[in-house]
Amino acid sequence: MSNDSATALHDRNGSAPADGPGQDIRGVLIQVAGARLLLPNATVAEVMSFAPPESVAGAPDWLLGLTRWRGWQVPLIGFARLAGIADEQGTMNSKVLVLKALAGDTKAPYFAILSQGFPRLVTVSRATLETTGDPGELPSMVLAAVRLNEDDAYVPDLVSVETLIVETLSAAA
Repeated sequence: MSNDSATALHDRNGSAPADGPGQDIRGVLIQVAGARLLLPNATVAEVMSFAPPESVAGAPDWLLGLTRWRGWQVPLIGFARLAGIADEQGTMNSKVLVLKALAGDTKAPYFAILSQGFPRLVTVSRATLETTGDPGELPSMVLAAVRLNEDDAYVPDLVSVETLIVETLSAAA
């Protein structure tokens, strides 16, 4: 992966870009149905156990509902459903990652992604991250397919996901 591509991925997802070739950032690899996602660690507010969310009338199937977290009603999404990768259901082994929204909307400062197990903290450096696959064949809401060391993953477009969640909830209200 070129340095420009690596910086663009880091910037787009809300993490500070590396200042030099030796700079590393912390990331989180999460398993969703049919794929792994690579997220900037700085966006993760908390990881909690799955509990069935409160449904949202008229919402698409990728919006699993609203889950309670620290007094907030946080929208919970099934990213694999949203991206068209696979059907995704919460189970007793599932986890919910509460993410800090990047747009700065004070009415919707968080959203959550369903994970099929515990996330794994990873170190991301320009030397260990490379793009893979054809950018024209990426699933919906994905910025890039990457390989981090030996792990293949998708880098989700968190800004677009957040925008879609806000638009969907506004339409359902």
